[in-house]
Amino acid sequence: MTLTPAAQIPGELTAEQEMLPEGFRDKAIRIENELGKVIVGQKLLMHQVLVCLIAGGNALLEGVPGLGKTVLVRTLADVIDCEFSRIQFTPDLMPADIVGTNILVEDDAGGRRFQFQRGPIFANLLLADEINRATPKTQSALLEAMQEGTVSIARTVYNLPKPFFVLATQNPLEMEGTYPLPEAQLDRFFFKLNVNFPTAAELMAISDRTTSGNEAKAEKVVSGAEIVAMQHLARQTPIASHVTAYAVRILQSTHPDNTLAGTMVKKYVRYGGSPRALQAMILAGKILALLDGRYNVAFRDIKVAALPALRHRIILNFDAEAEGVSADTILTSVIEETPEEG
Repeated sequence: MTLTPAAQIPGELTAEQEMLPEGFRDKAIRIENELGKVIVGQKLLMHQVLVCLIAGGNALLEGVPGLGKTVLVRTLADVIDCEFSRIQFTPDLMPADIVGTNILVEDDAGGRRFQFQRGPIFANLLLADEINRATPKTQSALLEAMQEGTVSIARTVYNLPKPFFVLATQNPLEMEGTYPLPEAQLDRFFFKLNVNFPTAAELMAISDRTTSGNEAKAEKVVSGAEIVAMQHLARQTPIASHVTAYAVRILQSTHPDNTLAGTMVKKYVRYGGSPRALQAMILAGKILALLDGRYNVAFRDIKVAALPALRHRIILNFDAEAEGVSADTILTSVIEETPEEG
């Protein structure tokens, strides 16, 4: 098996240009400001998507059609100087349509050979639109890319460009003709984010922006290399052992067979969160601290990160579905009941 060289990062930074905490926060603010030129409201959503991007993770956005999920990703691609690709998932989409395939080509001498034709997954920002409309076989084409940052074709492993970020969308209402994402794939998403319906004032602003003919345009304010530098800095942020222990207690409290589990978890949860949920809480906590101008992680950072990191990683039982109890309701009680000091 052969391995292709790592993809080059556009505008790669030198050792003298390594990201500093002050520059980290400045870049993040500029990214959010540019997104705000196009996206009306949804400030929490933009903030959480930015956290996923800096964490080097992937985001799953769930919301009804027309809330600007696709526009958000396209705008993010406009703000970051890197390659953007969009895949519209449909029932007849095949894995080769995503990762690419070997095709038979003829050279100038008349000889024939196989040549790899790269698919749309070879991009920095990948929008997987309506991901639950594709079959599980096609959805699985994303698993290796989301976890390892590579694509395996025949006996060759291809490295994906850095940074690499998958943002998938799904509609929670229209379930006919859809295929729910398997737990193994859901676990690969750093955050699951709910896209809320706009307020009356936001709807007025959306109408003004989209029907006046003066469409706003975001400008590029950061390079792919700077995003990678932000990712490196975030992982170097210190976290105290007692804060890590708090995150561990939250995770343990989602498991019904654990002594820390509360009444709601024992009644409504079949399986608790995975170790990836703990990793997501810790890394997101580090990023939230830096975004707030702090150089160490606080309990409140873990609390903010816990809900989007866990809501798609716990599996509810039949009683929860029958009584209409959501994962968010259960996790909110877990966060409230878990003591900061063990």
